Amino acid sequence: MKRILVIDDAATVRLYHREILEKAGYQVAEAINGLEALEKIEEAPFDLYLVDINMPKLDGYGFLRALRQREMPQAPAIMISTESSDSDRQAALVAGANLYILKPTRPEHLLPYVQSLLGEWQRT
Repeated sequence: MKRILVIDDAATVRLYHREILEKAGYQVAEAINGLEALEKIEEAPFDLYLVDINMPKLDGYGFLRALRQREMPQAPAIMISTESSDSDRQAALVAGANLYILKPTRPEHLLPYVQSLLGEWQRT
């Protein structure tokens, strides 16, 4: 089973993404900021990351930069944010995001992105 780490300081957002992903058959873990996410990565690898930008202690950009500098197999990351400017999108990609999408996400939009980045073209 593919493992996904949802990194967002808002509990409601984490729960929302967890429900979408678990219903689709993924194992989901949560982190409230980039520092906690880096700690969870030490415990076990993940297949995909859903990352918010604005979080306390270590934001999404900082998390992705730290993740991408690690000597470990790299999993794709989707930056999910309310920030809609081109500069935010560009900064996310430079930091190491594979994709940038805006909140609120809808299940029918999020799941195809997740499946594509995980190399799963069709799920039953």
